[in-house]
Amino acid sequence: MQTASEYLKSLDDGRQTFFEGGRVTSIPDHPVMGTAAEWVSTSYDTFYDPAEGATSPILEPPRSADELRERIPQLRRVDIVTRTTFGSLMAMLTAAARLQGVEAARSDNVLAYRESAALRDIRITECITDAKGDRGLAPKDQPDPDAYVRIVDRDDAGIVIRGAKLHITGASFGHDLMVMPTKRMKAGEEDYSVACAVPVGASGVKIINSSYAPRSADTRHFPVTSREHMPDGFVIFDDVYVPDERVFLAGEGRYAAVFAHSLGLWERIGGTSAMAEQADLLVGFAHLAADANGTLKYSHVKEKIAEMVIHASLIRAGLEAAILHCVETPEGFVHPNELYTNAAKYHGAANYNLMVRHVHDIAGGVVLTAPTIGDLENEETRAFVSKYMQGRKGVEAEHRLRLMHAIRDLTADSHGGWHSVTNVQSGGGLYAQRIVSSNHYDMERARELALEAAGITEWAS
Repeated sequence: MQTASEYLKSLDDGRQTFFEGGRVTSIPDHPVMGTAAEWVSTSYDTFYDPAEGATSPILEPPRSADELRERIPQLRRVDIVTRTTFGSLMAMLTAAARLQGVEAARSDNVLAYRESAALRDIRITECITDAKGDRGLAPKDQPDPDAYVRIVDRDDAGIVIRGAKLHITGASFGHDLMVMPTKRMKAGEEDYSVACAVPVGASGVKIINSSYAPRSADTRHFPVTSREHMPDGFVIFDDVYVPDERVFLAGEGRYAAVFAHSLGLWERIGGTSAMAEQADLLVGFAHLAADANGTLKYSHVKEKIAEMVIHASLIRAGLEAAILHCVETPEGFVHPNELYTNAAKYHGAANYNLMVRHVHDIAGGVVLTAPTIGDLENEETRAFVSKYMQGRKGVEAEHRLRLMHAIRDLTADSHGGWHSVTNVQSGGGLYAQRIVSSNHYDMERARELALEAAGITEWAS
């Protein structure tokens, strides 16, 4: 296993990574990317075991509902790249289980890669969303055939891929990029049916990063994102060679959807667990803000908080149902229930902005305009900030300031905008979650109940 310092050194592998127009020569020393790398490194020391052959317990596949239930809060406490590593490996195992007996060689590659990744203690990021070009055209009909990642050459030992994957959180901070098809591929689109693991430092890989990270000298004004932020990568594959042992799908078009759906499932259960925690946090923000403002007794405030409580409880219930009704694979590990995962993720994402609106409505405009802690410490302004920023009796101005800073940092600043979009788009977007939920819902039973209630014994087929 790797230590935190070994992980940070491993990022110096010649990778071509860029940030705001410049080449990053040392990720750990970069003022923005270095903080993100430090966040990832903490998980290494948390789970480090010096024993020979030891592997990180956080990356082990769960083998029962209880293990899956225990793993989810553990994953919430680690950095986002470690979480995506777990999701990537679990998605590959889920796909391998669905390929067994039909594409045995590819399935064997998956199983061997997962074991190797665990022993090397590497971090992996998920690369699924293509550039897509004209969304109204299929991959094979695009004016630029590179709009979707594709195989452009192959030999007996491997393949060459070209294209780009967008919105890849933490792409510059892992060791491997897990490339998968973004959707089901049709006849004539075999070259777009590719899944493989590409080293971040491989020749031809370039990553352009964007970030919501704060650029403030006084990090106290950004109490969360100054410590925990993760750039998103625009990942370019410029004729990258991938050896066969790292290839899990190479032209078998009928199985492209298997990989896309498997990754979508684990991405959505991760999103649902994050939303469950996030919803509870929003309830806490709303209640504390109302308490500080002296408005807890008002009926419209109570109603908003009650609605937020119901929202949070329904996400938590959906998460629990997805775990309780998990599915066991032939290899003995489990994956979450498709219906409950997608329904809970959809509910959380579709209603997130309304819950944030409730928080802002209860807290007030001070969320955006509260002075900084530096203003509270300034001898010339301290007395005024203390006097006019206090809320109800007993709530100190500093505490009200810190609460409003946290609400702004997480919901109304750059990170808030990032969350507003990613809650909807991560895991395939709301449309995909509606489709998967419908596909896994027992519609026949629902129809039978309706026919019985209507007293109809026969229905035209």
